[in-house]
Amino acid sequence: QVQLVESGGGLVQAGGSLSLSCAASGGTFSSYAMGWFRQAPGKEREFVAAIDWSGVSTYYADSVKGRFTISRAYAKNTVYLQMHSLKPKDTAVYYCAAGPGLTTHRYEYDFWGQGTQVTVSS
Repeated sequence: QVQLVESGGGLVQAGGSLSLSCAASGGTFSSYAMGWFRQAPGKEREFVAAIDWSGVSTYYADSVKGRFTISRAYAKNTVYLQMHSLKPKDTAVYYCAAGPGLTTHRYEYDFWGQGTQVTVSS
């Protein structure tokens, strides 16, 4: 069983930056693909970014491509999401997830964190 804990959310002005972290424990971090998803009020949870077990391959949603970067640090069992040029529409609860393969589909991730709130003011 993998436990995931997100941190780093907060309030930022439009155009600003935030860096989210997701610390994993209880499993073999290096064997999992990791993903970031977000959910705004009244909307479905949507894919943001994902990275494979090796850290070589990544996927991004078109809405964040060029602004967000996903990475992972094996020594710290942590996955990161660096967010730049933030927009009010990026406001959401951000969740990290772990699963067996690199995918954009949330149902293919087995473990989820509790989420961290990101609010971007205009």
